[in-house]
Amino acid sequence: MEEKIDEVSNEAASGSADTSQPADAKPRNRRLEKIGLVTSDKMQKTVVVRVERQVQHRKYRRYIRRRTKFMAHDEIGAHIGDVVRIVETRPLSARKRWRVVEIVQKAS
Repeated sequence: MEEKIDEVSNEAASGSADTSQPADAKPRNRRLEKIGLVTSDKMQKTVVVRVERQVQHRKYRRYIRRRTKFMAHDEIGAHIGDVVRIVETRPLSARKRWRVVEIVQKAS
């Protein structure tokens, strides 16, 4: 028993004790990423991205498609029909809180 106490005190004294975050803590600087379809590019440096997700109906337990439109800042030059990856960012305007990171698939 004394040996274990000595080992613990030696680790604490040497600074080699594990001081990492708990296992359930989220890593910092992790921004949400979504993949969606560009539905409008009529604005300057802004595109509208439609993201689809599936949710389960509360009563009937069937899966339903839900769509959400996001305004995203676009420096890359995405066009209508492109599939893009967007990430969360600071507010850039009244409705724009996302940024286009890459074009996953160009429109055919």
